[in-house]
Amino acid sequence: MADRAAADALETPSGKWSGDENFPVGSWLLPARLRPHVAAYYAIARTTDDIADDPELAPDEKLRRLDVFAAAVAGETAAGSVPATAARMRESLATTGLGPRHVLDVIAAFKQDATKRRYASWDELMGYCNLSAAPVGRYVLDLHGEDRATWAVSDPLCNALQVLNHLQDCRDDYRALDRVYLPEPWLAAAGIGADALDAERSGAGLRAVLDRMLDGVDGLMAQARLLPGAVRSRRLAMETAVIVRLAGRLAALLREGDPLARRVALTRRDFARAGLAGAIGGLVLRR
Repeated sequence: MADRAAADALETPSGKWSGDENFPVGSWLLPARLRPHVAAYYAIARTTDDIADDPELAPDEKLRRLDVFAAAVAGETAAGSVPATAARMRESLATTGLGPRHVLDVIAAFKQDATKRRYASWDELMGYCNLSAAPVGRYVLDLHGEDRATWAVSDPLCNALQVLNHLQDCRDDYRALDRVYLPEPWLAAAGIGADALDAERSGAGLRAVLDRMLDGVDGLMAQARLLPGAVRSRRLAMETAVIVRLAGRLAALLREGDPLARRVALTRRDFARAGLAGAIGGLVLRR
């Protein structure tokens, strides 16, 4: 028990939970038998992300803690000394027969967050998103037994959601962690530096960069809209159709709003409308 307590002490919970996300996590649209596994995946992703985002931890300590979680999920640690969230994920993987790759990939992304603060290009940012976001969709698809060819349209959706989240949090990431996901050459081309994120409102230069990021999101969403029609599961088609609509709505809100002036976020009405329209749209696609 002492070993387990010491392992659990490695966590630094932020207080965020699935209801704070821009997409439904294990919603009622998914089969009931799979929801606990989605919840286990979300829990370990949330836990390790919180470690990477803790401003009180030094980079080396973040890496040490993340290594503990990676080793635990990979089965390289004795069961009695595995953090509770990792133990739950290990049990889930054993039950479903899935390997740990999709968990280890997101942990690798958070290890990158611990030390990397700037990005040199959109492609470099997409490389990060392929570790931090794409594995989430891949895990859910594998859990449903979907063909891995669907990754080609799932990855763009997950990566678009990740970029949208970066835009929502761009000022907080800069102020708390000195972390900037906006490509540095894009900032330079607009005649500004990262310190433009410390303002109370976006200037013309930063607005141009934000819109350029949203143009990239639009390109990803053009592929992502194919996902609901590509999956075999009727319930998953409905779930992904909802997420596609939520992503589109959030992108539109970020076009209209200023994430420096206030947090731009989806409302309950947005969730309700996207849920109804997306679920119906996904159902029609499957029929």
